Amino acid sequence: MPRSLSLSGGTHRPLSEGWALVVTAAGAHAGPATVDATAGLPAPVPGTVAQALEHAGLFDREKPQPLHDKDVWYVRTLTEFGSGAAQLRFEGLATVAEVYLNDERFLTSSSMFEAHAVDVVLTGAEDRLAICFRALRPFLDASGPRARWRPQMMETQGLRLVRTTALGHMPGWCPPIDAIGPWRAVSLLKVDDVEHITTDLSLAARLAEGGAGVLDLSFACAADLSDVRLECAGESCAVTRAADGRWQAALTLPQVEAWWPHTHGQPHLYDAHLFVGGKTIPLGKVGFRSLEIDRGQDGKDFAVVVNGERVFCRGAVWTTADIVRLPGAKEDYRPWLLSARDAGMNMLRIGGTMAYETPAFFEICDELGLMVWQDLMFANFDYPAKDDAFVAHVRREVEQLLDGIQASPSLAVLCGGSEIYQQGAMLGLPERIWKGTLTEEILPDVCGKGRADVPYVANSPCGGAMPFSPNEGVTHYYGVGAYCRPLDDARRAQVRFAAESLAFAHVPQARTLMQHLPVPALHHPRWKERVPRDRSASWDFEDIRDFYLQEIFAADPARLRREEPDSYLDLSRAVTAEVVEAIYGEWRRPGSFCNGALVWTLQDLLPGAGWGVIDATGEPKPVWYGLRRAFRPLQVILTDEGTNGLYAHVLNETPQTWTGTLELACLRNGEQVVVSGRHSLTLPPRGKQSFAATDLFGAFFDTTYAFRFGPPSHEVTVARLLDGAGEVMAEAFDFPLGRSRAFYDTDIEVSLVKSDRGWCLDLETKRFAQSLHIEAEGYRAEEDWFHLPPGGRKRIRLLPRYGVDVSALPGGEISHIGSRRIIRF
Repeated sequence: MPRSLSLSGGTHRPLSEGWALVVTAAGAHAGPATVDATAGLPAPVPGTVAQALEHAGLFDREKPQPLHDKDVWYVRTLTEFGSGAAQLRFEGLATVAEVYLNDERFLTSSSMFEAHAVDVVLTGAEDRLAICFRALRPFLDASGPRARWRPQMMETQGLRLVRTTALGHMPGWCPPIDAIGPWRAVSLLKVDDVEHITTDLSLAARLAEGGAGVLDLSFACAADLSDVRLECAGESCAVTRAADGRWQAALTLPQVEAWWPHTHGQPHLYDAHLFVGGKTIPLGKVGFRSLEIDRGQDGKDFAVVVNGERVFCRGAVWTTADIVRLPGAKEDYRPWLLSARDAGMNMLRIGGTMAYETPAFFEICDELGLMVWQDLMFANFDYPAKDDAFVAHVRREVEQLLDGIQASPSLAVLCGGSEIYQQGAMLGLPERIWKGTLTEEILPDVCGKGRADVPYVANSPCGGAMPFSPNEGVTHYYGVGAYCRPLDDARRAQVRFAAESLAFAHVPQARTLMQHLPVPALHHPRWKERVPRDRSASWDFEDIRDFYLQEIFAADPARLRREEPDSYLDLSRAVTAEVVEAIYGEWRRPGSFCNGALVWTLQDLLPGAGWGVIDATGEPKPVWYGLRRAFRPLQVILTDEGTNGLYAHVLNETPQTWTGTLELACLRNGEQVVVSGRHSLTLPPRGKQSFAATDLFGAFFDTTYAFRFGPPSHEVTVARLLDGAGEVMAEAFDFPLGRSRAFYDTDIEVSLVKSDRGWCLDLETKRFAQSLHIEAEGYRAEEDWFHLPPGGRKRIRLLPRYGVDVSALPGGEISHIGSRRIIRF
């Protein structure tokens, strides 16, 4: 549906209330005349059937019943709008829908991803609007053009023919919750003068050479307008009618501030307005940036370049704000996106197995400086690209998506979908079979016309000897993860860009489990059903986590589960944080091939040990804190370079020069400094530098215990990056003998202080404490599951939870792995 604006005194009303929902057997009613809406349930719009049933106590998201075998009717009256011409707008109907006004069908929709605008005439009497969502199961079971391959991850092959979400259809990945209903807004527009409606409105912001911003506007309007101007950032220009009848303007902003991802600068936005005959019409916020993909001299690379600077992209794959509601309002998105930003993420990917999000999602990403990799909703299947009707639906859905976010600076990559190429290639099919016209011709054509400023990628993954080869183009990297490769595989694989990676069954904090999954961990069926797995695989992602628990902590997971379940859970929480921090350190170091990697996934769909780094309640998991440390724009990284020794790498991704000090110390028994060194340095904006540990020490020292001349002299090495005032900006740790050799039963000195930022904990230790965890009643620690080295005081802010009395003294406890002590405050 082309973007449009009313330039007259029209009224636009959301039809969000007053709906009655009636669930019937499939085919029970040919039309709405025989549907008794008085017996229906109240239903929110936008919303889903599962949502309305859940509100009525008739649906359990933990044990969902099938809904695709039923018809569902939404009915309401329109008497409050009077009579006359109007336009009904449907932003998204899931999925096969018929729409009636006064028992006359005026619209049929067969795609969840298409919007519709239909002109109608209201009588002013008892106008009755009805939407029927026909049972989807017969459409999913229908035969179509023969597929050349059949993905195993989907529970129905009919998804290749029906334009609906794969959410709910992937056993082991997500709960089987069927998406049905008016999941996007329904509204009514009444206008006094239909000629004063603009259509096909186009708004594009770009950063020109030399740093000036250019705002291009174009729209069609049948009326003869006068005194039309475009304004942005204090500059304005006339909007004139071209020879083809379209109204056009190109506004140059010589002093514009560029939009940056928040890790590399400020995400500057500007309000744009259209003035027509003295009337102000908001066009929304725009940002000015340039963006391209650098493939390198050999064509094998893949780096996102923003405003001329290569940006290391880090973040996660987005699932949904709520698997039942599939919501799209700002208040639904904001908590999740804030958590992503606060973790230091600068990119989110909306995968092809999910669903399109609304413009509100992109508006918040624009504001927060989060780039968005947008897969189009195609995944794994052999789609019928020769079917003209199918292709017409595809073109409309992509055109409408891009119309709604046409000036959004956060949109960074458009991709033809997820794992289509990989699926065909892994089944042994030749490239000519799995590389087809849909992703190579049709989708890039639509994307190029709708957002010429955004790079297009044919599929994720693609490039290399095989489309999933990590050393070229875009990959989905699970060498460390599902394939149980050692941590150093992250270097050997020469990953260029991982659009998804590092999937584990991340254990939530204890408070989430106590409140939402109060069952014996690991052995109870409810626990195991929340653990993700690949369909038909003999293992799940808890097995993967256990593999790395044994590798990292030299512990037997099976014995711990049996004999010390609490210790097992704490080590499970700590291990994935340790793994992601180590791998991102490898990928971000100078000399790495990697230009970005996104974890799988941002959030869980139900509380439990799922893929999400944030649990389904919105609580960050321990791994989130590991990512937060790994993603710091100002960063220090330690890497073991074998017989070359230990190296410290310092990164400054900010736009300012940074001056400070790098400190390095090796500790015996977690407390005695056996060797140390420091170096003053100045890093320019986007600068990075590497130092051999021996250069800081001034003499040879076997920091990594590579030469093994005699017994080891230390168990942990600590690197600190300090600013001019001596404040610790970043820390890194190396364990030459393994993390289990650095477990100490340590006392922690705790002071509770009230600062201008609220309650804080000051922590000190005389001996190294590993994976320290803070549990504070009514609060969440700003930093958690971190290592605490001796020397110096560390201040941790306590973030109040909703409804807590911040005037009261907080209380809680502190623990760390390797010790049975509980320190209370």
